[in-house]
Amino acid sequence: MTRIAKLPLALICTALALPAWADGPLSFNASLTSDYRYRGISQSRLKPALQGGADFAHDSGFYLGTWGSTIKWIKDSGGDASTEFDFYGGYKKEIAAGLTLDVGLLKYVYFNHELAVSPDTLELYGALSAGPATLKVSRSTSNLFGFSDSKGSMYYDLSATFDLGNGFSLTPHVGRQTVKRNGSYSYTDYSLTLNKTVGAVTWGVAAVDTNTDAYVGAKGKDLGKAGVVLSAKLAF
Repeated sequence: MTRIAKLPLALICTALALPAWADGPLSFNASLTSDYRYRGISQSRLKPALQGGADFAHDSGFYLGTWGSTIKWIKDSGGDASTEFDFYGGYKKEIAAGLTLDVGLLKYVYFNHELAVSPDTLELYGALSAGPATLKVSRSTSNLFGFSDSKGSMYYDLSATFDLGNGFSLTPHVGRQTVKRNGSYSYTDYSLTLNKTVGAVTWGVAAVDTNTDAYVGAKGKDLGKAGVVLSAKLAF
């Protein structure tokens, strides 16, 4: 079985292993994207990626989930991992009329990465949503994605989702990544995403850009350059 074929199977197995006490809905998703951009930086060398995830949501507001994607940047850095797995849990609740709090913990894992400095990353996050807008702040409690001595790096995310009707939505976003003690890799990213939901499938087109050229992939590819990303996501 190829590593790509193993990805959906691993996600399903992880979801089945989540606690049985979750009396809220269990949901799954699978998607294909023309370029896996995370915080504006391509994780897939500007190439397509296969992705999928599973989530439990408890009526109390607690939730658990897992998500994964094929990637290329670990191999481009001299390692061996071709997949990223994320594991997260948190609490989300409306704390006042129209104001929602979301706090949690997110672990990024790259199994068998074989890099000298581990890319595995643990982040704490907190978000406040009011109306269509959300402000989210994340702080790494470990080194950030393989940067040495980068514990305490921050990501600030301001975004909004506007319902345009007829299944269309528009999401502008701006984010700021700071890399502790590796300042030349700090940057700002921007995106504007138009989605159209048809049944269980959401089609997306996003314009993405950053203000950095410090992230370079194989053959000198600028992983943070401006680009257009197409996606299709199935929810079930």
